[in-house]
Amino acid sequence: MTKQKNRLNSKLIVILGPTASGKSDLAVEIALRLSSGQARKKYGINGAEIISADSRQVYHGMNLGTGKVPQDSISPLSDSKHPIAVGQRYFYRGIAHHLLDIANPKRRFTVAQFKKLALKAIKDIQRRGKIPVICGGTGFYIRVITDNLQIPEVKPDLKLRAELEKKTTRELYDELRKLDPNRAAIIDPYNPRRLIRALEIILKTGKPVPLLISQNVIPAKAEIQVNESGSRVTRPNTSGGREPGMTQNSFNTLFLSLKKSPAELKILIRKRLFRRFRQGMVAEVKKLRASGLSWKRLDGFGLEYRWITKFLQKKISREEMVTRLQKDIEHYAKRQMTWFKKYPGEKIHWIKKTKKANKLINNFLAK
Repeated sequence: MTKQKNRLNSKLIVILGPTASGKSDLAVEIALRLSSGQARKKYGINGAEIISADSRQVYHGMNLGTGKVPQDSISPLSDSKHPIAVGQRYFYRGIAHHLLDIANPKRRFTVAQFKKLALKAIKDIQRRGKIPVICGGTGFYIRVITDNLQIPEVKPDLKLRAELEKKTTRELYDELRKLDPNRAAIIDPYNPRRLIRALEIILKTGKPVPLLISQNVIPAKAEIQVNESGSRVTRPNTSGGREPGMTQNSFNTLFLSLKKSPAELKILIRKRLFRRFRQGMVAEVKKLRASGLSWKRLDGFGLEYRWITKFLQKKISREEMVTRLQKDIEHYAKRQMTWFKKYPGEKIHWIKKTKKANKLINNFLAK
């Protein structure tokens, strides 16, 4: 029994992919299946819980614009067969969701904070005999968990930021492209907040983030293996040792993503965008503004919040807001795909139907 428990405690399921591809629904369907009586008996688990890996869904009040799943009005009761963490408040379709609504949008939430809380959630989920399911489109957030990336703690440099803020987003992006072309390929080129932070890290450390990762995080000559079930296991080469500051996360990970063609994704993005407008996305941004968020802060959240902010400031028409937003989300999806295609060594299973996911998960948990 102990051997079985230790084996399952290393299991991690990751649902990733571009925006509007259906990640959240797939993650919930998987968690519901793993929480069924049949799955509990078959795999010897107590169910599954979801951890959001989204850089904006952590914030209170940012719901429609981030695609956050709605919160159940009634939380399920905890018992020996359905153990729930003390203080867990966010549920959707009865499944516990972690790292949603945990931060004040007035304050900056860092990837280092995400990593600390995500690892804590994973440990707690496993302690209660459940399978953690990470779901999100922020590729960097996923990588810090699956590859245990140690993010450099670079404190904000107000003087440097003041100098960088004098530049246009185009100038910031061009500078980043010269210093760190890999980061430039996946970053939002219209988001000055993220551009400035990326430049701040490079200029303060003298190295781009990927180089910092390779020198200070991943074990020397790390071995990346894919086992028979299609899951990925990262093991340090015992002959090479580790670089200073490295701590190992020995997760046995299964990566799944819904496969959508560019044409399909474009249609899905458009349908979702108009649905969110009907549901009150503009009113959501108005409420955030009324709560004390500056126009600059709202603009810095990018995509939906940027263009709705410009519309509310009467800088653009409603028609232009919709057109620009549609185009920007499509470009964002392309950048996400660029990021996922650069995953070193992972075998991402691109699937079209839930049936295929169930088969892969069955093989993954059975071994």
